[in-house]
Amino acid sequence: MKNRVKKKTLICTLLSAALCLLVVYICIRFGSIDVTVKEVADIAIYKLFGGKAPDMDPNKVSIIWNIRIPRVFTAFLSGAALSASGVVMQSVLQNPLASSYTLGVSSGASLGVTAVMMLGSFIPISGRAVMPLSGFVFGFGTVLLAIALSNLVSGSSQNYAIILTGMVLSLFLNAVITFVASFDIKYTARIQLWQMGSFGGSTFDNVIILFAVDIICLVFLMIHSDELDIMTFGEQQSTAMGVDNVRSRILFLLTVAVMTGVSVCFSGIIGFVDLIAPHVVRRIFSSSHKALLPLSMLYGGTFMALSDLVSRALFSPREISVGAVTAMIGVPFFAYIFFGRKKM
Repeated sequence: MKNRVKKKTLICTLLSAALCLLVVYICIRFGSIDVTVKEVADIAIYKLFGGKAPDMDPNKVSIIWNIRIPRVFTAFLSGAALSASGVVMQSVLQNPLASSYTLGVSSGASLGVTAVMMLGSFIPISGRAVMPLSGFVFGFGTVLLAIALSNLVSGSSQNYAIILTGMVLSLFLNAVITFVASFDIKYTARIQLWQMGSFGGSTFDNVIILFAVDIICLVFLMIHSDELDIMTFGEQQSTAMGVDNVRSRILFLLTVAVMTGVSVCFSGIIGFVDLIAPHVVRRIFSSSHKALLPLSMLYGGTFMALSDLVSRALFSPREISVGAVTAMIGVPFFAYIFFGRKKM
């Protein structure tokens, strides 16, 4: 039976990975200028291995290699990170509406990154180098504050009080960001654009950092996937089965803060990806974390890459916020989950 489940999980993962590669290619191909499969392959081979330059406009080569490819992969890896964080949040807190966005982790990380942006000239080391660290620290602090406040108000962190607390914190932190940005006009427009979510200006450095964080965190979560499975049954049951809930919760929330902080650092605040992907994967494939984690990352990354394609292609040459695209899908999805559970 176990071998059959493992085989099914492997097949689903491989088919999903193939679908994701197809979507990534579509996102690279289409935009302000279209390219063929051969052109993408020629550009990649030339840039990676050298040799004869592709027989095409150098400006086109530059647009595809320096702008579009890093942007697509940054979007995909950010979506993957956020989706994995959503899986962990929902399991650790036993709440289907828990996510980095609804608990204010994204807004907390955003405040940390904003502080680095505005104080960069006063920081002895590179502001860009401390952005992910700042996002992690502020994001982790926010989720701890949300849990503490919900416990203070309702005596429990496993009900809808924590979602309401996280949303209130998110609104408050966004207001703080706007207030802080207003003190220096040269940062106002930049921070406002970044708050709405955008992958413009992505580089291969972003891709490398996100890829490393995604892989390291995924390996850690897969090693502890059995604990995540057990924690979904509730605190009493997991304690009876030998899980140290306090230690495990802190470790998992630290992992979520790392993934969210780094993602927010490079993309801004983009919501609902970490809510949609885990629920879709649970419904279609499996609720076991050995399958749920990698599949959620694949489909979350795919959803984010497609949302970015829509944001830059729908009203080309004008670009709309990626966060607006995900919200238009995510808000009805959130309402469906919330009111659907109320009827049960």
